[in-house]
Amino acid sequence: MANLLGEYECKIDAKGRIMVPALLKKQIPPEAEERFVINRGFEKCLVLYPMNEWRDISEEINKLNLYVKKNRDFVRYFQRGATELHLDGNNRLLLPKNLLGYADISKTIVLFAYSNRIEVWDKETYINLLTDEPEDFSTLAEDVMGNIDVLDQ
Repeated sequence: MANLLGEYECKIDAKGRIMVPALLKKQIPPEAEERFVINRGFEKCLVLYPMNEWRDISEEINKLNLYVKKNRDFVRYFQRGATELHLDGNNRLLLPKNLLGYADISKTIVLFAYSNRIEVWDKETYINLLTDEPEDFSTLAEDVMGNIDVLDQ
């Protein structure tokens, strides 16, 4: 699994293309073959997956029992808008207009890379999201991470 990292501000050109920053491109595993899948995120953003990571996620999703309605609903919403993208010769990705509209993305975006994905945010939306920090981040950290077993050091 990839361990992507960083925040990158990018401009979108008139055709809806973004240039993938060099520092981020270096982190993309060769197994991705310069191919990605982009789809709607859980919040008002897009999520860009290197192709090898998308394959792993698809394998997990394919294990769901599609005779269960909530599983079918999840698959439909998760896959909705999923589009394969290829880096062009100038390290650019062409973002689908329908997905740009979904995330209210206009001219400037933030690529937020973590774990195996890259979230694509409208810059203003991203700034507003992060200024709405929980009152007590340490309590949130304890709630989320406090139950993880720590190996003896």
